[in-house]
Order: sequence, then structure tokens, then C-alpha cells
Amino acid sequence: MLTNCKSYGAEEEIANFVFGDSNVDVGNNNYIVSLSKANNVPYGIDYGGPTGRFTNGRTIVDILAQTLGKFGQSPPYLAPTTTGSVILKGVNYASGGSGILNETGSSFVGRINFDAQLDYFANTKQDIITQIGEAATEELMNKAFFSIVIGANDFLANYLVPDIIKGHLSMTPEAFIDTMVSKFRLQLTRLYNMGARKLLVTNVGEVGCIPYERNVNLCSGNQCAAYPNELAQSYNVKLKSLFTELNNNLKGSKFVYGDAYSIFNEVIYHYQSYGFENVNSPCCSNNPWDKSRGLLLCNPSASVCNDRSKYAFWDPFHPTEAINMIVAKRLIDGNISYISPINVRQLLNS
Repeated sequence: MLTNCKSYGAEEEIANFVFGDSNVDVGNNNYIVSLSKANNVPYGIDYGGPTGRFTNGRTIVDILAQTLGKFGQSPPYLAPTTTGSVILKGVNYASGGSGILNETGSSFVGRINFDAQLDYFANTKQDIITQIGEAATEELMNKAFFSIVIGANDFLANYLVPDIIKGHLSMTPEAFIDTMVSKFRLQLTRLYNMGARKLLVTNVGEVGCIPYERNVNLCSGNQCAAYPNELAQSYNVKLKSLFTELNNNLKGSKFVYGDAYSIFNEVIYHYQSYGFENVNSPCCSNNPWDKSRGLLLCNPSASVCNDRSKYAFWDPFHPTEAINMIVAKRLIDGNISYISPINVRQLLNS
């Protein structure tokens, strides 16, 4: 057993633990049987090749790491190389198709739901204790940065597809959202009890504005689909109240609420001022004759727009790196209109 707590680089770099869905998956789904994969071209076209990231380049957490310089890009938990001293700098547990509720994303077959991600983190923590001891592990956890991006699939791959997932078919929207929040409360409390203290959690963005929802809600015309966005807004209100509750009740906790919905709303409705030309259809499309009709993840024969920086969406579900950069910037240094009660830079310096 190592006895020198400096062995994990506490003075130079803090650990970075990431949980969530495809927006922050960096390759975990490469190692499971799943219909939700991004391990083929043209994914990663601006990253040097496909890695399992569901975008053309960097994810939000990639950009946070590179911009802040206080932690590195955490490797996927399921990668065989994520072992030994590597885990002392943090691990990414995110999985495409996953949600807060365990049944979310079952249509994708394999995915790592949030409960399972927490189980994996428990394994990681025990491995860290084995390497550096309990006292040093507690210090590592107190300083570590935890980011959680999850919840959208609970609508997109659960409540809004009752013909596939029938468990919540008879639930009202309010009852379903209350179920989500109740489950999330238990999960975040469990993470706190395992040592997490500095946590960034983003809310659900404007899911009704993604190309997929625009396409399946034809009555919306060229506008965002209203109902999915209403669901997201209702959930976000209760999520923010949950954060106030957790910060008041869990001693030493610092839960920070990242308002992805507001950030996306600002960009989508004022896109030209941000330099975008297209916020309706995906840059990458499996149908080269009609980009606006894409409903599937991109395959190797997909056509790709020439200038990714002009598109808000990479595929029918996921934003481009250009959008991720805007979101990351707002989370790092934004005011309470975008992130509260403090921003990520303030959180890490607290």
C-alpha cells in the first residue's frame, strides 16, 4: 500500500469523476452490447477519429478539463487500461442511452444506468482506498470534481415512447417527473455518502429542439416541439428545488445547478448572433438528399456538412462541439442566469 498521499498528485491536479448519458460518454458503450454507439466514423471527425464520443469533437466535460487546467480528461471506466494509478485522477462512467430511471433506454439494449454507474464508482473508491489508504482517499474525494449530465433520456427514451416502455404509460407528466426527482434524490445522496462534495449537475436542455423531436412532431413545423420542452421545464423547476434541499441537508455539500436549458434557449433563438447558420437539422445525416429528416445515429456512409462550426447539432440527438464550447464557457464563468449558486471556477476554488 502506498503511504505518501502526494502520490496521486493532489497538489498538481484534482480527480475528475463524470456520470451521465451520451452527452458525456467518452467510450464506455464501446465495451457493451448496445445500439447506442459512436465508435464509427464520422463521429470524432474533429477529434482525430471515433472514440465513443457522440459528437464531432469534444464533449462539455472535455472542454471543462482543458479550459480549467485543474483536472484531466477522465478515461471510460470499462476501458481495460482504466486501472492502477490511472483511477486516482478520475474516471468517466457515462453511458449513451442511460437515464435516472433504470428502465430508461431499454430500447437500446445495453446501457449503464445511473444506479449502475454509482455501483462502478463504489468499486473505484474501494480500489483507491486499496492504493492510498482511507485518509488520503477522503482527502481526494473532498477536493475532487464531480459532474453529472443525465435526465434527457428519461423523456426521450422512456416517457415519450410509451409504446416501447410501458411502465409509465398511465402516469401523468407530474407523477412521472416526481418519480424522476425522488429517484435522483436517493442517487445524489448516495454519491454524497460515498464522499462527493463538489458536484456540478446540469438540468435537461431543450429536448424539443433536437432534430429528432422536430421530425417526429411534424405539427411543430419549423419550430421546436413544445410538449417535450414543457416536460423538461417542469422537471427543471423541481430539480432546482432539490438542489436547495440537498445543500441545506447534506453537510459540506456543494451542489451546483447548471442551467443547460437556458443556455440552449439563448443560442437556439439568437443563433445568428453566435455565428450559427443552422439550428434545425443535423450536420451529419444518413440521408444526403434531405438532412432535415435524419432520425438515426450517423453511420460510416453518412454525409457531413462542410463547416461544423455553423451547425448547432451534430446528429439528430447531440450538439456539435461548437455548442458544447458555449455551454462549457457558461458553466465555468457564467452568472446565476446560467449556473447557481456559484459557477464551476468558484466551486473548484471553494
